[in-house]
Order: sequence, then structure tokens, then C-alpha cells
Amino acid sequence: MADFPLTRASLLVRLRNPKDEAAWKQFVDLYTPLVYGYARKAGLQDADAADLSQDVLSAVAGAVGRLEYDPRRGTFRNWLFTVVRHKLSNWRVARGNRLRGTGDTATQNLLDNCVAPEGAEVVWDTEWERRLVAWACEQVRHDVAEITWQAFWRTAIDGQAIKQVAADLGVNIGVVYHARSRIVARLKELVQSVQEP
Repeated sequence: MADFPLTRASLLVRLRNPKDEAAWKQFVDLYTPLVYGYARKAGLQDADAADLSQDVLSAVAGAVGRLEYDPRRGTFRNWLFTVVRHKLSNWRVARGNRLRGTGDTATQNLLDNCVAPEGAEVVWDTEWERRLVAWACEQVRHDVAEITWQAFWRTAIDGQAIKQVAADLGVNIGVVYHARSRIVARLKELVQSVQEP
């Protein structure tokens, strides 16, 4: 699997301030679609997946003030994945899809040590990678001219020939190369901006 960015610790620190709207917007933009997508793939309907996403965000908001981030203990994304799995498990219990636990210590320990189904972490990480690239593309697209975006998208994403794209856009090949290079550099910069140092 590709090494994809970990959540920058500075973003987690900024989230401790509930008035830091930019940090919360970035966090919500990055993680809500990830949680929602995972919930949908786990079988939840649209409204239930949206509710679960809100529950997870509420849990993060409640825990972020006491979260002591230590990358040696694991990634934030993995911690978040654990929160999502617990919320999903709780949702299923509440809906009667699973046997109800007794609430005793042994049952709580079992839930705390619940392992994700085979391949669930791969789905989670793949969805994170997809969502991060989509988020970065959304940010960049608003900052560049349409012709620049088309030159990048059609050659780098759609795989069209540079000569053909240049001809279609009415520009020379150098313009297409430059646009593609500029946008790829900006995408890398954005992705790195949410990575741990």
C-alpha cells in the first residue's frame, strides 16, 4: 500500500480550540466523507451513515481536548477508525442486528478488543487515500483557470495524449506540461500540509 499522509499533529492541536473554524473545516472536509463512505460500505443507508458521521465527529470533538497524540502509539487515522467501528457496532446493537451485550466487564472488554473484519482496514485506508486526493483536487481546482485544470485533468487523470489535449485546448504542448507540473506540485503541497512532519 502506498505511504499516505498521516494527520498533521498541528491540526489535532488546533482542533482543541473549538473557535478555530479553519481547522475544524479542514478536519470535517477531510474526514466526514471518509467516515460516511465507510458507513455506506458497511451497509448503512444514507441518513444512518450521515447520523453515524455526526456521532463520530461529536466523539472526536469531545475527545480532542484530552487526546495526547503520540505517533509511536499509532496514527490518528487508526484511532478514528476504532471510533468509527465502535460507533458502528453501537448503531447495530441499537437496531437489534446483533445480540445485546449484558454490560458486564467481560462484555465491555470484548467490545474494546473487537477486531475489524478482514480487509476493513484496507477499505478504510483506500477510502482515505481516495478522499485525500479528491479533497486536494477540490482545493486546487478553485485556484486555477479552467484551461489549466483541463490540461492537468485530461493528461494526468484521464490519460489523454499531451499533443491531443494541447490541440483541443488551442495551446502549445509547453503550456500543457507547465499546467500539469504546476497542479501536481500544488496537490503534493496540499497533501503534505495534512501530513505529520
